[in-house]
Amino acid sequence: MKLDGFGIFVDDMPTMVKFYRDVLGFSIREAEDASNVYLEKDGTLFLMYRRTDFESMTGHQFHYAKPVNGHLEIALSVENFEAVDKAFQDVTEKGATPILVPTTEPWGQRTCYVADPEGNLIEIGSFQA
Repeated sequence: MKLDGFGIFVDDMPTMVKFYRDVLGFSIREAEDASNVYLEKDGTLFLMYRRTDFESMTGHQFHYAKPVNGHLEIALSVENFEAVDKAFQDVTEKGATPILVPTTEPWGQRTCYVADPEGNLIEIGSFQA
């Protein structure tokens, strides 16, 4: 098997598409009002499924953690420590919720965390000083 991409379940598709497209720079591959929206970042497929549509399709009801959840982390890398700080400033100014300000960890990575509008965690980090 080959990893083709990954997806998240969303309540508010237009808000989430706008965030990932306009704040994080994902490319959208279809109309943003579709039931399932495919985005792409650096060759990785990123799918958004409307929660209610997925539940209807599968015949199951699912439970979701709110507001900020720790179910998953989307990790984005940048070229160096300075870029971590700049990316954090840029995305929080555009509406990302700050979770952890840029910090240099004992293992040598500079990292920070933000959350998207539905509370999914996004890490931005680098191992290059």
